Order: sequence, then C-alpha cells, then structure tokens
Amino acid sequence: MRQKIKILFVYPYLSSFIKTDFEILQRHFEVIPHQWTRTRDIKNVLRVMWYILRTDLSFIWFAGGHAARVIFFSKLFRKKTIIVVGGYEVANVPEINYGLMLNPKSARRVKYVLENADLVLTVDESLKKDAINNARVNGENILTVPTGYEYEKFKAKGEKKNLILTVAYVSKDTIKRKGLETFVEAAKYLPNLKFVVVGPHYDNSIRKLKSIASGNVKFTGFVPDEELIKYYQKAKVYCQLSRYEGLPNALCEAMLCECVPVGTRYCGIPTAIGDTGFYVPYGDPKATAEAIKEALKSDKGEKARKRIKKMFQIERREKELLRIIHKLVLIKILRW
Repeated sequence: MRQKIKILFVYPYLSSFIKTDFEILQRHFEVIPHQWTRTRDIKNVLRVMWYILRTDLSFIWFAGGHAARVIFFSKLFRKKTIIVVGGYEVANVPEINYGLMLNPKSARRVKYVLENADLVLTVDESLKKDAINNARVNGENILTVPTGYEYEKFKAKGEKKNLILTVAYVSKDTIKRKGLETFVEAAKYLPNLKFVVVGPHYDNSIRKLKSIASGNVKFTGFVPDEELIKYYQKAKVYCQLSRYEGLPNALCEAMLCECVPVGTRYCGIPTAIGDTGFYVPYGDPKATAEAIKEALKSDKGEKARKRIKKMFQIERREKELLRIIHKLVLIKILRW
C-alpha cells in the first residue's frame, strides 16, 4: 500500500477558509495541525522542528513571523513548504495604516518568506501583484488559486427583504479598512431601510460605530454559521465597502445566497462581483446609499449566485492543491 504524504498544517487561528483547506488536505493526506500562537515560545519552536522532521512538507497560512521560522527549519531539513498569503502581509496602504509592508522589519521578514518558500499561493491576482511590487520579489514561485465555496450550503431560501447587510469583525483596523464607518453613515440617507452589521466585537471600536449610527442600524455581534446564513438569505443587498481585501469570503457567500452586491473596486472585490452588482468609491456614504437604492430595484441576485458558483468551486481548489502537493513531493523524491 502506498504511504500517504505527510503534511504539517500551520495556522495562527482557525477561520472558515483555513478550516476548509485543512479539511481538503485531511481527505487525501496524513495531516498534523499546529496552531502557532506564540512566536517566541521555545517549546513551540521545538515542537514544530519535530513535526518538520516527520513530514514531507509544511502548508502554512499567512506569511508572517511564524512562516519565516517554519521555512527556515524546513530548508535546514530539506523539506518543502507552501505559503498561503492572506493579504495583510503584502499590503502597503498608508492612508489606513494597513499592511506589513509599512514596517521595514516586518517587510524584510515577509520578503524572506516569499523568496524562500517553494510555492506561494494567493487567493486573488491582485495579491500576487502586491507581493511583487511591495515586497520586490520576482514572483516566479507565486501562483493564484482562489478559495472555493459550498454552493449547496450557501443558497437562497425564502423571500428577500429590504435588508442591507455587511459582515466583518469590528475592530480598530476594520472600521476603516472594511468601510464599516461608510456603511453606518450610508444608513442615515436611507432611514426607512434596515442595515445590519454581523460580526464579533474585538475591541472598543464598536462604541465609535454605535455613536455615529442612526436608529436603523443593528449590530448583532458574533452569530453562529446557521444564523449568518439566515441573514444572507433575508438580505436583498450585501455591501463590501473595503479599501483592501483578498477575495472576500463573506461577499462570495452572500452572493451565493443571491444578495445583490455593492462594493468598491479594490483588490479581489471586483473579481467576485464582476458585472453582477454595483460599484462605489471607497469612503463615500452618499454614493453608497444611491448604489444601495439601485441594488434594491435590481434583479441581479440570481446572476450573482451563478457567477460565484461557476468561478469559485471548492472542487477546483481541491484539485489544484492536490496537483501542487503531489508535484512538490515528487520533485523532492527525484532530487533525493
């Protein structure tokens, strides 16, 4: 019987898209999951070294300090590495103080990761361009493999309501980057409509949003997946008003539930929306309100679902990950 490929799966936290990749790999390989939470913990480092010695390759989400250490030891032990870039690592957006490229020290670390990983995966072509331009790497080892979505899990059900939705965790970072302030301000122009912000509150930034919100804005805090899907199914319009994103998962999930999208033209947002929604300038509440009114009158929800279902199949990501991993391990075997 052919021995299964062994993979070390390193992640800082287990979001839905990271969990999806883990489940894909676990179906085909022997996978050791390792959550890297404390970079300077010597026990953590020793444990990772032990895992690297006993696996064929490491699959690492995000190109931060944890990735640099895994790559360093992997090269030392002649093991393969795959890095998945989320976006923050290669971003350089000074107007919202966002991205590891803003800090010379963290930028050098990211550059090391991008140059020394055997393969770097991005979820959108815009992130590959940012990696090349901001980290100043040649990009020869960078490949865009979009995330995939479960279209049977996320689907329309029941009657749509005149409800305007956005999904994001609320923090000092996201109120600017994800356009949450813009979303809340836009609600003032449409007082007869209900606006909902779904997502956990990570710090006191929620106080600022509530202080500028009109009475037609609701903040749910954290909700479980089942309840989130119900919000997608009720909402007629979904807003992704961000200044920087990879390929926004919540936007794609909402579109699968036939929400009409309203978004900016940054990064992976237009990749998802295409011609199925409405575009607005970043940080413009009045223009956002006008676009929402147009979206409410449109019948683009079904078209939005078809686009995500066609372009971002989870089966396609699974097939590509399998191809990449088998190729890397075969190269390693041939070189030995």
